[in-house]
Amino acid sequence: MNVRRFAVRFEYSLVGVLVLVCCWSSRALAQAGHGHATQDRTKTTSALIEVVRQATERFKDVKVAEGEEYGLLFGCVSGSDSGAMGLHYVKQSLLMDGDIDPANPEIVIYEPVPNGPPRLIGADYLVFKDAWDAKHPDGPPQMMGQLLHLFESPNRFGLQPFYTLHVWAWKDNPNGAFVNWHPNVSCDAFGGQHP
Repeated sequence: MNVRRFAVRFEYSLVGVLVLVCCWSSRALAQAGHGHATQDRTKTTSALIEVVRQATERFKDVKVAEGEEYGLLFGCVSGSDSGAMGLHYVKQSLLMDGDIDPANPEIVIYEPVPNGPPRLIGADYLVFKDAWDAKHPDGPPQMMGQLLHLFESPNRFGLQPFYTLHVWAWKDNPNGAFVNWHPNVSCDAFGGQHP
């Protein structure tokens, strides 16, 4: 009788151990897979930010950007409750070419600074939807795996529909490196004229 009772208890214990092992290993596999996806995404994000930093390092001096035909458009772009985009210095020839290249941003972004030149905070890649679609019928643009955002028309800039990707390479954005608005960018120091 004792042997039978022992066998039943052993069987239940064995089932319990197997359930625990299965749960633990499936959880470990799920976490491991999630970790790899996060690592891959982090590597891609870091790689794109590094490319943008290398491409824009020389523009820390706004005069260098101006010397390379980047000019201020739209004043200082801010939102009512979502922060700002800052000062957009646009290179018209790149804007009109219908392509994107991480090494050559269409726009470099600055934040106005009280009593000083604007501070470089990122870059914006922009391509008009019609121009992109005509050259690339395979789908919307992406840069190093990061999809560009579509701005429909009408929009606050008075532009035809366009794809855009802000890369906050020089000022960390708590909402993400590639979102349109930066909650910690301010236009308060912009006086309405060319800085």
